[in-house]
Amino acid sequence: MELSGRTRLLGVIGHPVRHTLSPKMHNAAFAAPSLDYVYVPLDVRPEELPAAVSGLRALGFRGFNVTMPHKEAVLPLLDELDEAARASGAVNTVVVDERGLRGVNTDGSGFVEACGESEVRFEDARVLVVGAGGAAAAIAVAVLSEGARELRVLNRSRWRAEKLQDRLREVYPGAGISVHDATDPEGAARGTDAIVNATYLGMKDDDPLPVPAGCLGAKTAVCDAVYRPGKETGFIRLARERGLRTVPGGRMLLYQGVQAQRIWTGKEPDVRAMSDALL
Repeated sequence: MELSGRTRLLGVIGHPVRHTLSPKMHNAAFAAPSLDYVYVPLDVRPEELPAAVSGLRALGFRGFNVTMPHKEAVLPLLDELDEAARASGAVNTVVVDERGLRGVNTDGSGFVEACGESEVRFEDARVLVVGAGGAAAAIAVAVLSEGARELRVLNRSRWRAEKLQDRLREVYPGAGISVHDATDPEGAARGTDAIVNATYLGMKDDDPLPVPAGCLGAKTAVCDAVYRPGKETGFIRLARERGLRTVPGGRMLLYQGVQAQRIWTGKEPDVRAMSDALL
């Protein structure tokens, strides 16, 4: 890549960010001569978030991604939110332009695009989402937008799951949204067409499964938001060994990035280059 005074700036803010693969993924696509952009990781402590966001605008950034722990905290610092960001209460992508700072959420739409690769559809489906944080909220919004018949939320902290349920019911008043007790994952998973892990479980080798193995039915699709470079999570590995349809977290990471890049550049990204960079 050749950087110049005309190169547009992009990045990702989070804390920590040393593990992020987003720079490698985006910069692989920006190697094309027609895309004069560069993408950098920016470690921002929570107490410094307001100053950092203001600084990125002052420095002329075209946009930036937002990762943990800032996906919810960044909302009041933005001038505008898209529907997915408002409904999920989380932002993972920010566009900087003459109108100000516009927050969007490509986690959910990227998840749906990734699921399409494995022919996992959500229209009229019963879906269990494990987790109630920003990623879970974005996925829940996307699943309901795709026409899911029923959305079940399972989370260790029931109050947080109920908070998500309340927010979703405001946007989808007629949808079947239920919260299930963390002590009964089998009951929560019974009869589901897809189970989505939107927790941190699976990042380490000794992590337990997000739900017990007995929760996986003979036709259950298994989706995981957790991505481990060069490795499968235990949840995906178990599902694959059982011959179930799987959507690994790496594909969700890829397509949320693809959608963010479309928004920032107005061009179709080199998806193959981005995918190869992740591998």
